[in-house]
Amino acid sequence: MRILLVEDEKYISEAIAHVLKINQYIVDIESDGESGLYAGLSGIYDMIILDIMLPKLDGIHVLKELRKQKIKVPIMMLTALGETDDKVTGLDSGADDYIAKPVPTEELLARIRALGRRQQVWHQNGILKFGSVELDPHQLVLRCHNRDFRLTPKECQVLELLMNRRNTILSKDMIIEKVWGFDSEATDNHVEVYISFLRKKLHNIQADIMIQTVRRIGYILKMKGAAENV
Repeated sequence: MRILLVEDEKYISEAIAHVLKINQYIVDIESDGESGLYAGLSGIYDMIILDIMLPKLDGIHVLKELRKQKIKVPIMMLTALGETDDKVTGLDSGADDYIAKPVPTEELLARIRALGRRQQVWHQNGILKFGSVELDPHQLVLRCHNRDFRLTPKECQVLELLMNRRNTILSKDMIIEKVWGFDSEATDNHVEVYISFLRKKLHNIQADIMIQTVRRIGYILKMKGAAENV
């Protein structure tokens, strides 16, 4: 899961990002509302954590504009402790949840998991399921027919993206942006290599899902019986 964190207080953003990263989330940080809005409109994020008090554009303005532009990902607002009016305004403006600063680590992680489950109905207790395959993105474990297989972090991130966007064609550029990030030096070859790794592992565990190549476009994860030549 790729998360956008928009927070202008550096020590808070770095602390939150550290917690998220050690729990296998990918995190990008923006420090003002203007850059946060621009990043949020890119459409590459699975969730946004948005402070209310921000320079250039406040968080409520950013939230309203994101919703106006049809950005539907879960958005969690960061509020000052006890600021009830901020919470009400945020929820009324399209926020999915809020959490007060200073941010309790376990509560933050629990709220993120809850929002993720709400967004994707095939999440069960943090586990993604498709066909006979289960993926635990926090433990980097691929499970099929009661057998566990360890994935590398990048393998897990690519498969998580494909499972979250099942039956949807993803371009190589989209996979690079979601998994490696905007400013990475990853190329199409990186995607091809990890797709190859995942195909071999899915084959070895006799999975009933497959990664299909869509010529000149990208990849799609489908049930084997539903796979077609594209």
